[in-house]
Amino acid sequence: MTSAQVDTENVAEEGYERGLGSRQVQMIAIGGAIGVGLFMGAGANIAKAGPSIILMYALAGVVIFFIMRALGELLLYRPVSGSFAEYAREFLGPFFGFVTGWTYWLMWVVTGMAELTAAAIYIHFWFPEIPQWVSALVFLVVLFGVNLISVKIFGEVEFWFSMIKVTAIIGMIVIGLGVLTLGFSDAGDTATVSNLWAHDGFFPNGIGSSLMTLQGVMFAYLAVELVGVTAGESENPEKTLPKAINTLPWRIIVFYVGALLVILSVVKWTEFSAGESPFVHAFGKIGIPLAAGIVNFVVLTAALSSCNSGMYSTGRMLRDLASNSEAPKAFGKLNARKTPAVGITVSVALMGIGVVLNYVVPEKAFLYVTSVATAAGIWTWMMILVSHIRYRAAVDAGRLRASSFPAPGGALFSWVALLFLIGVTCMIAYDKDARVCLYVAAGWAVALGAGWAVLKRRNPQLTERRGDAEFEKVG
Repeated sequence: MTSAQVDTENVAEEGYERGLGSRQVQMIAIGGAIGVGLFMGAGANIAKAGPSIILMYALAGVVIFFIMRALGELLLYRPVSGSFAEYAREFLGPFFGFVTGWTYWLMWVVTGMAELTAAAIYIHFWFPEIPQWVSALVFLVVLFGVNLISVKIFGEVEFWFSMIKVTAIIGMIVIGLGVLTLGFSDAGDTATVSNLWAHDGFFPNGIGSSLMTLQGVMFAYLAVELVGVTAGESENPEKTLPKAINTLPWRIIVFYVGALLVILSVVKWTEFSAGESPFVHAFGKIGIPLAAGIVNFVVLTAALSSCNSGMYSTGRMLRDLASNSEAPKAFGKLNARKTPAVGITVSVALMGIGVVLNYVVPEKAFLYVTSVATAAGIWTWMMILVSHIRYRAAVDAGRLRASSFPAPGGALFSWVALLFLIGVTCMIAYDKDARVCLYVAAGWAVALGAGWAVLKRRNPQLTERRGDAEFEKVG
């Protein structure tokens, strides 16, 4: 029996419809790298780090590529919808699978809150009289309806959401380059590449301030791992997943480094501030009224796309937990359209907390939810890396078959990325504004510990590690 045959059987046993085609998986992967963290969070990061924010996005992008190649190797070893939670369960033990699954679920719930917050802020561009919480509630209900349809419809919606984002960013880069080279528009007289260093240097607030933006920068990359969750519903994971992951460096170069290079050349960094999209501000500065409205529509699309993906992910992760007796059995059921409707419904209900935050503390809502989401994302990425390190050790020892998509550098680059993430966590602890997420993390850890204790009493077999032995037979 070939590894491809074994992988196909594992996927089939999950019961999902293999309804995501190659073009949809590719665009989901591309769209996952273009979210509210770039369009919304970049404003605050630019204000703190100045032009050096470009270097921070590039540095974080390299680490993200290491993480994704580690995940890619695991996915081609065994593509399952539970993805990183399944790998943590296999290589580190059931407890880590339990913690990773629930933490990734939490990440997407609070990310959904962030996306709803951002979308509500973007609506203010056209309708300032509409309260944030009203817009957030409307978007929540509409996207919930979309996610109860089949995975094919989800994939198609995400395809077009991502297409809008990609087309728009490329268009913004082209217009910005035109302003720089041809000097047209209101910004033409002041647009110059020297804006990258002319205003107090490339590191205007010091290297320390630039490094402190890394926790916000990492939030921008949340969702790149979403392609791992789609593995269980992809038509041909052996071909689509490697292609989606290998194009990641180009996505980072174009959509993050390239876009920010152009924007910060067209408009000097001192004009950007938190709470405002740098893309909207830049095109308002250029003096093209319609362009600012178009950009605002695109960033609104980005926020709704990420929220839509979050609803998709939470339902799948809850089902994986239920299938391993780590969540209520109701979450494990699929409806007639083969979607985990119960898990999606519960997750969306909790995302409604974001609507409440927009009502109670609209000015702080985005900061609170992004910091919590970043901490949860960092844990997920750490589990991917540690699982990959353990997997490579098992392969080197001859206990497991080698993946058809090995990560460059093997376990070494996973160690490098792991140390980087530990450093970012320390920066979060040092930042008084972002530190709130660690308090939430501590409370979350207590809740998970209590939940695990209850599960062990009810089902002592949960403590039995699945480990490498279960899959030795397919090597």
